Amino acid sequence: VGNLSWNTTDDILMQAFSNYGQVLDCIVMKDRETGRSRGFGFVTYGAQPEADAAITGLNDQDLDGRRIRVNMANSKPAGGAGGFGGG
Repeated sequence: VGNLSWNTTDDILMQAFSNYGQVLDCIVMKDRETGRSRGFGFVTYGAQPEADAAITGLNDQDLDGRRIRVNMANSKPAGGAGGFGGG
């Protein structure tokens, strides 16, 4: 979930997304040093149809005064291509 208001909390995110299915996990990412929202978060559902419904229902909608972007998170490929040269 992107373009979150700085004021959006985990609870606000949970409330909005629980209308579309059972939310297993919900977190607004925060800056380590300041504790302030970084403007995006993640919501996890147990079933794909619930996630699809949330994307359809909430993408480009108003939440906490901001038009949020909702899409599937891109998982990082396994294997640790960490950018360090080997050899």
